[in-house]
Amino acid sequence: MKFSINKEEFLAKIILSSRFTSSKLSSSTSLQGVFLKKEKDKIHFYSTNLNLYYHGFMKLVEKGDFITVIEPKKISEFLSLLPQGNVEVDVREKSIVLIQGKTKGEFPVFSSSDFPILKESKSEKQKISTDFFKNILPLISFSASTDETRPVLTGVNFVSADGSTQLVTTDGFRLSLYSFKENISISSVIVPTSFLIEVGRLIGGEKEVVFNIDNEEKILTFFLKEDELSTRLIEGEYPPYEKVIPSERKTTILVDKDEFLRNIKIVSVFARDLSNIVVLDTDDNGIKISPKAGNNEENTTYQDAKIEGEKQKIAFNYRFLVDLLSSIPAKKVIIELLRSDAPAVFKGEKDGSFLHIIMPVRVQE
Repeated sequence: MKFSINKEEFLAKIILSSRFTSSKLSSSTSLQGVFLKKEKDKIHFYSTNLNLYYHGFMKLVEKGDFITVIEPKKISEFLSLLPQGNVEVDVREKSIVLIQGKTKGEFPVFSSSDFPILKESKSEKQKISTDFFKNILPLISFSASTDETRPVLTGVNFVSADGSTQLVTTDGFRLSLYSFKENISISSVIVPTSFLIEVGRLIGGEKEVVFNIDNEEKILTFFLKEDELSTRLIEGEYPPYEKVIPSERKTTILVDKDEFLRNIKIVSVFARDLSNIVVLDTDDNGIKISPKAGNNEENTTYQDAKIEGEKQKIAFNYRFLVDLLSSIPAKKVIIELLRSDAPAVFKGEKDGSFLHIIMPVRVQE
């Protein structure tokens, strides 16, 4: 079948589809490709790595149907080098040919017989505010683990109870927790963090996003105009995060966030050579910040702060502090300490919906 199609739109769909293909050489060739299906007045794009699924479409008025699986990398590169405008596409039995003016490119295609298309879910569709992706997700996503050997920690844990939802992420060294109320019905599930970030990138100016959960197949799908993004939910038992949250404190610190972030970065110049550890040592008026260097008084800075309670000396991986302070929108940050070996709690001064916990590092005196 031959047809003409806008190059820019065609290329954008292929690039987006390719993000959901399998990169494992051991997987079947069809999973490494993008499945194209012309049906009625649309050309559909499908791709999957068996955990993530993509489906999108473009309008195409030409008569005739076809099915093929293309290798997206070389085709994307070829199309990106062509001038703007339309391209002629010739879908053949064993190849696909792209033509623009006097330029032609022929690319082999994969077998389409074993390509797994996700069946349409009949589950009830709901809506969630895009504020979740733009303002809430960045507060918690950085705490999720990237270690695939512990898959439950790579996801966002949604816990619903009493009309509210808690979102939890942790990598075992830090934990983010956000509580919000929204009119959605969602059971407790674990969703891959990377998938939610990808969905957030594709959201335009919409105020709400439509989604549904197929509890039988364990699939979550977001519907974004001409694109559908799906993921398998992560199965497993999430760690009992409630036990990590301290129930008491002996010291409360209030600091200016931007100044604190700048001072942590200053000391990190020296901390990188000392296991990335910075030490916070409080007195009546503030915090001395220094790298892990025994009693060396060099390479230090001082942070003005409001201190209530006992004096404390506690050490952290500076990267964890930078990640948090770079993400939290509050102008002032509250730090609650119990002991030098107990989890420390961080909050925005006027935000009771979010808290962050960082495990301290033990430093020999």
